[in-house]
Amino acid sequence: MQDSFFFQAIIYLTAAVICVPIAKKLGLSSILGYLFAGIIIGPYVFGFIGQEGEDIMHFAEFGVVMMLFIIGLELDPHKFWRMRRFILGMGGLQVIATTVILFLACSLVLDWTWQTTLTISLALTLSSTAIVMQTLKEKNLTKTSMGRSSFAVLLFQDIAVIPILAILPFLADGEIQNENLSESLISDFSAWLQAAIVIGTVAAVYFSGRYIIVPLLHVIAKTRLQELFTASALLLVMSVSFIMQLVGLSPALGAFMAGVVLANSEFRHELEGDIEPFKGLLLGLFFIGVGASINFSLIIADPAFIIVFSIIFNTIKFFVLFGIGKLYKKGPSKNLLFAFALSQAGEFGFVILAFANQINLIPTVLGDQMMAVIAISMIGTPFLLLINEKWIDPHFGGKKDKKSKKEYDTIDEDEQNDVIIAGFGNFGSTIGRLLKSNGIPATVLDMNSERVDSLRKMGFKVYYGDATRLELLKAAGCENAKIFIAAIDNPRVNLTVIEKIKKHYPHLKILARARNRNDAFEMVDLGIQNFYRENLYSAVHLGVDALVAMGHRRYTATRQGQRFIKYDEQATFRLAHKRHDKKAYLITAIEEIELQEQLIKNDLYAQLGANDHAWESDELKKEQAEAAARNNQ
Repeated sequence: MQDSFFFQAIIYLTAAVICVPIAKKLGLSSILGYLFAGIIIGPYVFGFIGQEGEDIMHFAEFGVVMMLFIIGLELDPHKFWRMRRFILGMGGLQVIATTVILFLACSLVLDWTWQTTLTISLALTLSSTAIVMQTLKEKNLTKTSMGRSSFAVLLFQDIAVIPILAILPFLADGEIQNENLSESLISDFSAWLQAAIVIGTVAAVYFSGRYIIVPLLHVIAKTRLQELFTASALLLVMSVSFIMQLVGLSPALGAFMAGVVLANSEFRHELEGDIEPFKGLLLGLFFIGVGASINFSLIIADPAFIIVFSIIFNTIKFFVLFGIGKLYKKGPSKNLLFAFALSQAGEFGFVILAFANQINLIPTVLGDQMMAVIAISMIGTPFLLLINEKWIDPHFGGKKDKKSKKEYDTIDEDEQNDVIIAGFGNFGSTIGRLLKSNGIPATVLDMNSERVDSLRKMGFKVYYGDATRLELLKAAGCENAKIFIAAIDNPRVNLTVIEKIKKHYPHLKILARARNRNDAFEMVDLGIQNFYRENLYSAVHLGVDALVAMGHRRYTATRQGQRFIKYDEQATFRLAHKRHDKKAYLITAIEEIELQEQLIKNDLYAQLGANDHAWESDELKKEQAEAAARNNQ
């Protein structure tokens, strides 16, 4: 019974559901939650899963493949080409320098053969794409310069797996234990023919993506069957990965290429939405498998060697990465984060060591010890990042960081206004100027120290501080204020502030900035009634001017613009509740568009006159409704 699929599934999901929320509650990464879940249910604690987690590792590794496909979807090919200097420069330097230093250090201290030493050095030089990218995503760092640099190094490492696996058989001096080790169909061909086939396969993936897959997705989309499109997305990833594996390339690299090819297609967001749930679940299983794969009996047998080796290896890799960051002129804080994030070994290290073990390149016991080192380094990464964030970066992150920590302004006790504005960029400052010109003072909070200094010189009273800090919100007067305007540039931070206001100051009326409809949907989920999509109002304003240019009266065009906004905002609330069901969302969106067009056409010919109250405030609308009710009586 314990070996049944349902029992195993219950064990994995229960461990994840319990451990991940606890890790998040403690302020740790969700990855740590998955890793600890794997350790707890693994063979060395409760023993709910056997074979040291190998049962699910091959299945769960597909989560890494899906993650690289999504990364490829988000990477414009032109942007990828612009990053070539970082990919080849930073990535190449990291792989070569780490391999050389590890090789020399191990050769001087340990009595290994040079083939074994080189193999282990190559395996340990690769970082964990899954852990690093997931951590960057959780910390909203993927779009930063540090995130782009990390991605460049990781991408080069993933590409480097191919030549590493290719040269290992040439280093082996023993017989290969498993003749069917390689799944490559071209492994028996000559080197030049293998290279030609690989190049041809890559070209075929590129051209089939542009001229076969996209037209096929058009046909599938016309069926309006969401489950069929999801199946097509999974089929695409699996097929490309399998083809790449057949010619000896990394399945993850193949998935990444497929994603890049489709990055400019109109199906990009649809494919991303369909793959994302599978990617998240499989990545979680992957991390559980890593935790379960730690062989504690090996660690207990020789703890000094494994722990000391892990520390030395991580230290060497950290300083190599830190030096590369210095070479590329990264600031102290970003460089520390960059070096700590990539200082671990990665999932491809397991692949390389397993391959080397099968061709008698390294002893079995030593290979198992190195796998334990890789797993320990992967588990240690979230802790290293936490230590860096809490204790190292505040003291050694550079003068600018220390200065910013000390320069949070203390808000005067008499600074108690009815309006509080969080975020004073182009959006927030426009609101502030409008309020000020009408005699309404506001308490302004902003996290950009340079902008705060500039605004103070212009006569604005702006406080430098993090609006996500509860003590700052209290000092700003949220307990007695009437309106809180959330206008922060970063949508994630803006939503975080809104959540805190809703929880701790429910009496405050929140007026929130939304970049687009997706932001508006999330605000609807939080119960926000007053959100303002910046691209909606500017687009409608332009449309009004276009109507005037085509001969419409300014009054009529402006009124129609206001009604368009009114109907669109009402539709947003209705669509927000159906956006997770893509089929229902699509049908409802089409109905809303048709209804909106019909209502606006009807309004154009209606004799509204004095009864047109679309522009009035809520109080005036209420008074008009009460007056109309009295007249009807």
